[in-house]
Amino acid sequence: MSDSPHPVERLFPFVQRTGILVVGRERLRGNLGKLHFVLITEDIAPEHREEVLKDFRHYPVVQFFLPADFERNFGIKGCRAIGFLKSGLAQSIYAELKPHRINQPVTPKSPTTAPSVRK
Repeated sequence: MSDSPHPVERLFPFVQRTGILVVGRERLRGNLGKLHFVLITEDIAPEHREEVLKDFRHYPVVQFFLPADFERNFGIKGCRAIGFLKSGLAQSIYAELKPHRINQPVTPKSPTTAPSVRK
């Protein structure tokens, strides 16, 4: 990232205070249903990226920032995947990071033919 902070970073001081941050893939998996979105770093290993995309296919996955940004903004070291629990703050952060989303929403499959009804 550049030396100048990304505008969304103005919201990050509130993340720690509100308790909406989930750190690490195992804790993320333990909070399914409570997540608003998942944020991974630009330098995450390709196999871990694919694992996150598979595990969290029902959630927006955003790829942005570097581990140093996570450390500076959230005080966490060496982490490459974090999540944000459902909240108004998470919605605001996601809205600003949405252009960096790397997966598409999962759409439910619709039946191709209606089931026949026998009388």
